[in-house]
Amino acid sequence: MTPTPTRPTETAPRPALRGIDFSSRPDRRKPIVLAEGRWCHGSRPDATAVELTALRLLPSLADYAACLREPGPWVAGCDFPFGLPRELVRSLGWPEDWAALMDHYAALERSVIRDRFAAFCAARPAGGKFAHRACDRPAGSSPSMKWVNPPVAWMLHAGVPPLRAAGCDLPGLCPGDPTRRALEAYPGLLARELIGRRPYKSDQRARQTRDQAEARAQMLAALEAGQGRTGVVLRAPAALRAQLVADARGDTLDAVLCLLQAAWAVDRPRWGWPPQVDPLEGWILTA
Repeated sequence: MTPTPTRPTETAPRPALRGIDFSSRPDRRKPIVLAEGRWCHGSRPDATAVELTALRLLPSLADYAACLREPGPWVAGCDFPFGLPRELVRSLGWPEDWAALMDHYAALERSVIRDRFAAFCAARPAGGKFAHRACDRPAGSSPSMKWVNPPVAWMLHAGVPPLRAAGCDLPGLCPGDPTRRALEAYPGLLARELIGRRPYKSDQRARQTRDQAEARAQMLAALEAGQGRTGVVLRAPAALRAQLVADARGDTLDAVLCLLQAAWAVDRPRWGWPPQVDPLEGWILTA
């Protein structure tokens, strides 16, 4: 039976909001980005609105771990997978309890994980090499076992253990401090909904274009109008707004998209999880 993610009580303080654009090997050139926000009044009485208050750069995994220990209440949307496909786990003979699986996975060297995953893929037919979680296709996300382009398997390997070590509450997966909650988000889901498959970012300077900057501005305008499945209206001070458009890597904008997914989840039963979710695999917000 799927555990029911707990909900805050009516008298609990409204949590601050966070969005985390993650890197499994952060540095000063490619830091983890933490977007912070707070609830505010929208232009319409029925609109949920969030004000972006800060964009923090975390150049190391130690900085990321430290931010998870900061006191709440806060709810964070994190751009990395929180689980592996049950099909894969069962095939490898790994634990089918989430906490035990995460302990096992974190203890493995990445080279061992890569070899196990590669062998799994090699035994499968073309077009079906990877196993998928139930949420991957609705979200349009890469399978969480993928170790290259993008290396989301390494993001899970680096991102989940600090959440558990910090004692964060992971609704539906692992209980923890109810004032510091983390949920799996995926910015690409919202980005495609707002601007289609139009490119809006690149890590390579030679591929960063004016059209991508225009796409970021278009997406930001859509968020400020409350468009998309979250219906959350974004407000951003002029300086932060300019930073979002200017960031050609798109990391700051991705962090904001994760923040808005977290805001959407706060007012949803089960934190936005459908009624039946595999507790080994977890779920992606708004999928």
